Amino acid sequence: MNFKTLALGGAVCAALATAAAADVKVGMITTLSGGGAGLGIDVRDGFMLALEQSGRDDIEVVIEDDQRKPDVAVQLADKLVQSEKVDVLTGIIWSNLAMAVVPSVTAQGKFYLSPNAGPSQLAGRGCHQNYFNVAWQNDAYHEAAGAYAAADGSKKAFVLAPNYPAGQDAITGFKRGFGGEIAAEVYTKLGQTDYAAEIAQIKASDADVLYYFLPGGMGISFMKQYSGSGAEVPVIGPAFSFDQGILGAIGDAALGVKNTAHWSKDLDVPGNAEFVASFSEKYDRLPSIYAAQGFDTALLLISASAAADVTDADAFRAALKAADFQSVRGAFEFADNHHPIQTIYMREVVKEGDVVTNRLVGPAAENYADPYGVDCKM
Repeated sequence: MNFKTLALGGAVCAALATAAAADVKVGMITTLSGGGAGLGIDVRDGFMLALEQSGRDDIEVVIEDDQRKPDVAVQLADKLVQSEKVDVLTGIIWSNLAMAVVPSVTAQGKFYLSPNAGPSQLAGRGCHQNYFNVAWQNDAYHEAAGAYAAADGSKKAFVLAPNYPAGQDAITGFKRGFGGEIAAEVYTKLGQTDYAAEIAQIKASDADVLYYFLPGGMGISFMKQYSGSGAEVPVIGPAFSFDQGILGAIGDAALGVKNTAHWSKDLDVPGNAEFVASFSEKYDRLPSIYAAQGFDTALLLISASAAADVTDADAFRAALKAADFQSVRGAFEFADNHHPIQTIYMREVVKEGDVVTNRLVGPAAENYADPYGVDCKM
């Protein structure tokens, strides 16, 4: 395999192999430093593991750190497209960065494979024939969680999320699935770490369930503070707030929390156990949903590039749409808006020995397709 890692500014940090120009050149822009770096690192590591296992030596990957800053992500995308001449871009974690980058790169004829961010704008009116989301549309986990909470008997929900596109989609999705009364709808600052005021509001409310979406360090800070506050409103969330990397930092404070996900390490589908074992062996940690999404994104790229030349845009696009790969989440296909049709599961935070992790409970929404595809006109 021929790939190299470049630091911000273009200096070469490591050249792991050299060869002639690759048949497919991939630009990965992801978050590798600062808040949320663990998410980008997991996407990167899952992606590179799949490439390594494929034995392909015709795929080159240029990796850049967006520092979770939209302006940096835009500059990197321009460099990758104009100077590095990449064929495919991937890697972005955050929806505000995706909105800043994806429309521009697809308009320039490049393919973008999203391993995470799935803003509603790109699933509906802003869809593009060269944009494929391999993870989910942002509403998916939240809509499934709302439906699950309602079926479980909850009548009144307190909902909390950061004020940016994915946070807004989270609340929209939960309310659509829940259908019940909303005790309060609160938006926090992106990157906020002190939640004393919000927790006081939750404790004073008459909500019978709390649903929150606070990814990365935000969720770690909130759950620790919430657990120590004496608040008794039961918590449901998306996997973004309770995934493996997050749980390692939250610890026992998250035990018993239920969370929605399209993947779990104990999901019994072909290839998943092998993925979990190989990722754990290579990186000395359990994989997260972000690692699984990175792995699947690479599998999609590998399958498409085996079936068609990336320089033949129509053929390569058709090969991507076919999604001829075995996803570690099980059944997977693209809807017409190039977002997944898939099952969303419910998990519960448990302790296995000394490790706080998730256990699969069962399906929360089967064959889920996002509601924005009707507005996508390709």
